[in-house]
Amino acid sequence: MEDELKPRFIGLLQRNNDQIREDRAQIIGADSELIYRRRVEDIELKIKRLEREREGLIDISPLDRNSLTFEDFQPETFVQKDIELSLTIRNLNIQLEIAVKRFEYLFGKTL
Repeated sequence: MEDELKPRFIGLLQRNNDQIREDRAQIIGADSELIYRRRVEDIELKIKRLEREREGLIDISPLDRNSLTFEDFQPETFVQKDIELSLTIRNLNIQLEIAVKRFEYLFGKTL
């Protein structure tokens, strides 16, 4: 009966180099894939939020439905903020494209 029960600790100590390397590779690969996937998702989320913010800039609704007066709209501020957001979105889209291609190359999976 003692031969049937083999402690986990002893078994781990008796592994050969190939088994140890395989275990480590699996752990490192799984962690890296998960972190990479999350990074891609974070970039996608940033893009969506910035696009919503940019669309919100053009909302110059009247103060109330009976009013013909629009909120204080400052064209220079609008233009500056719109360009800044557009450039940030463009840069994030480039990062996203590169990150997705690298993920697929490194992990052999599509996102």
